[in-house]
Amino acid sequence: MSDLRVRFAPSPTGYLHIGGARTALFNYLLAKTQGGAFILRIEDTDVARSTQESVDAILDAMKWLGLSCNEGPFYQSDRFEMYKQKVRQLLDEGKAYRCYCSAEELDAKREQAKQEGRKPKYDGTCRNRTDQPDAPYVVRFKLPEGREETTFIDRVKGSICFRHEELDDLIIQRTDGTPTYNFVVVIDDAEMGINLVVRGDDHINNTPRQILLYEALGYSIPEFAHVPMILGTDKKRLSKRHGATSVMAYQEMGYLPEALVNYLVRLGWSFGDEEIFSMDDLIEKFSLDNVGRSAGVFNPEKLFWLNSHYIKTGDPQRLAELLQPFLADKGITIEGGPDLIAVVKGLQERSATLIEMATGAEFYYADQVSYDEKAKKKFLKSDNKELFVILQDKLSGCDDFTLDQLEAVFAEVMATTELKFGKVAQPLRVALTGGAPSTGIYDVLQVLGKEISLGRIAQALASLDQ
Repeated sequence: MSDLRVRFAPSPTGYLHIGGARTALFNYLLAKTQGGAFILRIEDTDVARSTQESVDAILDAMKWLGLSCNEGPFYQSDRFEMYKQKVRQLLDEGKAYRCYCSAEELDAKREQAKQEGRKPKYDGTCRNRTDQPDAPYVVRFKLPEGREETTFIDRVKGSICFRHEELDDLIIQRTDGTPTYNFVVVIDDAEMGINLVVRGDDHINNTPRQILLYEALGYSIPEFAHVPMILGTDKKRLSKRHGATSVMAYQEMGYLPEALVNYLVRLGWSFGDEEIFSMDDLIEKFSLDNVGRSAGVFNPEKLFWLNSHYIKTGDPQRLAELLQPFLADKGITIEGGPDLIAVVKGLQERSATLIEMATGAEFYYADQVSYDEKAKKKFLKSDNKELFVILQDKLSGCDDFTLDQLEAVFAEVMATTELKFGKVAQPLRVALTGGAPSTGIYDVLQVLGKEISLGRIAQALASLDQ
């Protein structure tokens, strides 16, 4: 065990997106690798936009990915009194002040600064006010005087320095009394003992302000590690135009969680030339030392390939359980049909997603075969009626559809009809599957079983009579 304490702190204003999931994964792996603690905190101070539906979506996505926390989830909305107390502390110590400037006044100040070629930041109008008029106000944190810069060592990007001339007096409490993000995140991380903050590098500009708040509140400053952004194939920030960005959208598209975990970890982290990593592999090998500084590019084709790999190598029983909701979505009932695990085994090699597998399974559970018109025209024709009659007779005589029995039946049929294997198998495949791509004809017969197979041959013969 170690004293490492890391956290994932999503805002419940929407679903868990790919970038957030990777941040959660990196934190989870660090905690697991080093025997530390992984804390989940829901940052719901934005009362207007935070919803329980979003909270549930985030928790569902974390559970699906297998990212269990050691502590939490905690909710910032339960901690408002603490934030107010910390605001009062800074006001009492002269480290913060009330700002009564209206939105219109601030807009005018920014516009004037732009026209004069200055950085459009707050000019400190209310910094030294002593009166407290009966008017709306925000609370601002006083940027410490006599200090020119803030520097920190980032675990991914190295030494980073911010000049204070680029900063201004940060708002820590809004006019409605609610605290702001940069303020509460410092309090929460400190009070929860977080000693390493791993997050996206879009938060780098927040870091110097937060370091100053840690110091002002008398807290220890944690280490920081800012991981690179995830970009689309056009090298722009990942968004909906690049495809699905919601974690659970990939579940709905038939992806396996282990495939998405494997793919996400490789967006910014590497271990030699290896591409395939189980969760156990990652817990053994993950380190911030191998996180790159450049942005990762989200490649849907690579994820598709990984998912195909995990389906091909997956446990058929588990895949059968995961497949059932996708079958239900298609209105497919498996009761009374072939064994689903046997069906899955036959489909693993030719399925890249669970949706593809569900589509491939349809013919196994159909009450009546739906024929592909092109295949029907080519193979279900009067010339093959005698072939189907012979197949029906020979297969009816089988005690069980063992491989030896099926091979013997085909040998007899080929000898009787003087047809080659393909001329027997192809018409029978259409009769059994409707023309759908499938595994070998013996496998199809064995999975369907004797009763269903003979019923489908009878259906084919009836269609020939029509």
